[in-house]
Amino acid sequence: MDTIDTNESSNFEIGIIGGGAAGIFAAIAAANSNPHAKVTVYEKGRSLLSKVRISGGGRCNVTHACFDPKTFCQSYPRGSRELLGPFHQFQASDTVEWFESRGVVLKTEADGRMFPTTDSSQTIIDCLLQECRNAGVTLANNAGVVRVERDPDERFHLEFGDGRTEVADRLLIACGGLKPGKLHSSLEGLSHTLEPAVPSLFTFHIDVPWLRDLAGVSIPDSRVAIAQSKKGQAGPLLITHWGLSGPAILKLSAWEARYLYQLDYQFELIVDWLPGYSEYELKSQCASNKKLHAAKQIGNTPISPIPSRLWEALVQASGASPIKRWAEFSRDDENRIGQIFKYCRLPVTGKSMNKEEFVTCGGVRLKEVNFKTMQSRIVPGLFLAGEVLDIDGITGGFNFQAAWTTGWIAGMNLSS
Repeated sequence: MDTIDTNESSNFEIGIIGGGAAGIFAAIAAANSNPHAKVTVYEKGRSLLSKVRISGGGRCNVTHACFDPKTFCQSYPRGSRELLGPFHQFQASDTVEWFESRGVVLKTEADGRMFPTTDSSQTIIDCLLQECRNAGVTLANNAGVVRVERDPDERFHLEFGDGRTEVADRLLIACGGLKPGKLHSSLEGLSHTLEPAVPSLFTFHIDVPWLRDLAGVSIPDSRVAIAQSKKGQAGPLLITHWGLSGPAILKLSAWEARYLYQLDYQFELIVDWLPGYSEYELKSQCASNKKLHAAKQIGNTPISPIPSRLWEALVQASGASPIKRWAEFSRDDENRIGQIFKYCRLPVTGKSMNKEEFVTCGGVRLKEVNFKTMQSRIVPGLFLAGEVLDIDGITGGFNFQAAWTTGWIAGMNLSS
């Protein structure tokens, strides 16, 4: 066990399992709230805050610029109701103030995502680790907890992978998404129920040659839906060398994570490439093109905002000839184009995790946690925060905000 930092001994021991955003933020809150307590963070990996490091392409999407808790909650497929109260205690504006009061200024991008002005996740990591040092938190890496037991005196005994043990008066579990294993079993042994963990926030594999030939093309507005359920989401779309990505896809994967898992990620996706046009409006635009651009080829005259490469490929895929002149545009051509632009059906054959997010839905059942304190309703002295809970948000800084919020509340109550 490699210890990064230490503090003086105390009779009151607080143990935190997990050196990610929620665990580190909780440790700082707990140590500052009760300087006499000994706070120790146990991280199984070699480095702390690993998700913070890679988030946002290495820039760290700290939070989202929405400062109304009720509105903010609408970005969580699971946990929206439970997070409303916590966000009234510590929300995005509090996160901004917390970092800025420590010299880390955040900026807001056009889509609402907030990053440090340095565009470097290391800025956030350095700030958090410095706060740990200032508060006297002990940070231990290579310290994977494999078993947790509670003795008759209501103290927690932690067993590590190397056989060592530690004891804590109060314990926070903030280790991220739990995979089946000894720690997972320990929580169940403490009478907690864990909802199965399944991926959220992923992209779709679509093995359609004409689509993959368009890798790199982005569409500013689209609507995507699962054919089997008709559930859908809207937003920008990105064509990749493996299929489809972008906000619309990521939102759909998050909101329908469990259903898509049941389908084994094999389903038919319906894409509306022109959600700003009704079928009637699309037909009217084609009729207008026939008059205004009679001598031009159909494939060379895209309808805004469809990119020209995508327009030509979709016309070709519809069965209409892209080299045909608009003057020759027929009723059959109109039907083909209307069908592929409004109801394009694409076979999804699998998924890939979004490179900037590694999120799962699943975890400790939410009704078993008191969200005023983040303490277990079943085991006194046990607290839970972050992704170990059955909470997950869409991309855009929402998952980190859930970690900051639940970590801060847990920390404030761990030491009281």
